[in-house]
Amino acid sequence: MTARTRLVRQMAKFLRKEDGPTAVEYAVMLALIVVVCIVAITALGNNASQTFSFVGDSTKPVGS
Repeated sequence: MTARTRLVRQMAKFLRKEDGPTAVEYAVMLALIVVVCIVAITALGNNASQTFSFVGDSTKPVGS
């Protein structure tokens, strides 16, 4: 058996196993969830900051 044949068989065996790809899929899903959460929190934070700034600039102290 040549080294190339052995390598091809090992690669085919690795691709048939489901433990490795499943772990990778979970890691990718987790990374995507984290990215979506960070984007959402950043957007909400910027929106809240703009809203509070607008309200603060729109109100004037009594007696001015």
